[in-house]
Amino acid sequence: MRNLEVWQRGCRLAVSTYHLSRDCRDFGFRDQLTRSALSIPSNIAEGYERESNRERVRFLRISKGSCGEFWTQLLIGIEAGLIPKDQAQPLRTESAEIAKMLSGLIKHFEVRDEDGIPRYS
Repeated sequence: MRNLEVWQRGCRLAVSTYHLSRDCRDFGFRDQLTRSALSIPSNIAEGYERESNRERVRFLRISKGSCGEFWTQLLIGIEAGLIPKDQAQPLRTESAEIAKMLSGLIKHFEVRDEDGIPRYS
């Protein structure tokens, strides 16, 4: 799992989020932002420690959901003047890229039959 690029990028995103939000005085916002960023690589790691592909996909989906939450919180933080747009925008882009990578992993572990019903290899 440590060699998995999406997990590595998720970890870097979380670290960058801590740096970005260090000076934010809205502690509720800062806490929520960092929690969503931490959730991305944490759920990838948890999924990879699971025994079945069904469970792995479940945690990858949670991680992907956290990408959307994180992306939204950055947008709100920018609009509310809590974080600088020029520093937040690259993190928004990175979270969207991570979400795309997670979609690919989910498709890899989840095979669908002719009727579109998921089967797990």
